[in-house]
Amino acid sequence: MDRASFRAPWRALILLAGLAAASGARADAVSAVQVLRAGGCGGILPAARPLQHSPLLDRAAETWAHGGTPTAAAERSGYKAEAAAGLHISGADSAAIQLLRRSSCITVSDQGLHDIGMYRRGVDSWLVLGRAFVAPPKSQAPVQASRVLQLVNEVRARGARCGERAFAPAPPVKLSVTLGGVALGHASDMAIHNYFEHEDLGGHSPADRVRAVGYREKLVGENIAYGPKSADEVVQGWLDSPGHCENIMDPRFAEMGIAYAAGQSKHGLYWVQLLADPRA
Repeated sequence: MDRASFRAPWRALILLAGLAAASGARADAVSAVQVLRAGGCGGILPAARPLQHSPLLDRAAETWAHGGTPTAAAERSGYKAEAAAGLHISGADSAAIQLLRRSSCITVSDQGLHDIGMYRRGVDSWLVLGRAFVAPPKSQAPVQASRVLQLVNEVRARGARCGERAFAPAPPVKLSVTLGGVALGHASDMAIHNYFEHEDLGGHSPADRVRAVGYREKLVGENIAYGPKSADEVVQGWLDSPGHCENIMDPRFAEMGIAYAAGQSKHGLYWVQLLADPRA
């Protein structure tokens, strides 16, 4: 029931190629880290999702190579780190996995680290891994969530036409704190890693994320948007898009979660609306 995402007409969606755009030199060293994360460092730790390439952390790695600490280097590079860690290895590319596995499994497999950058000089490689800090919008939850709920229930009460399909009035939905938390998690993840998809970087669907927090559902729908600055703007955009409008008007949905997060690398808000029919 996951619908294609609404894109504000004046906004261009730019998806990062991530590590695919990395140079050959970087790919060798960074790939060693990615392989170890995917395999739980040889099966001794839980598997971790891939890290995203950060040019700012490339700069931080170069700065660290000339002295100081990884955290200080990250700050000097302009990367707003909530957490940072450094790895320094010396040797041939073919030995990178074994070198990292012997000395740095805990750091390599840290679930709390999201990004990576690298600097290389001769046979030495410096890698900085980090998690960026994203401040929540000051006007987050109550006001905007209440306004979205009001607008959604108003249109459900009067019925609507979604493209070629007419919908009769539907019962109101109510806010769910649990769904709101899941929505905020996905909105923040998109904001931190600069992507715009229903499926997150770990390959999880909206239904997967809902089930992961113990919410028992019969049906889950998700609307996402990037760009709108207010509840009124984002709801109107969804209503103008047939697939999103159908989600909002579906009479089977009884609960809703709504959240947004501010983008870090580009200006704008990432919105996530979750709609669900809970099991009794």
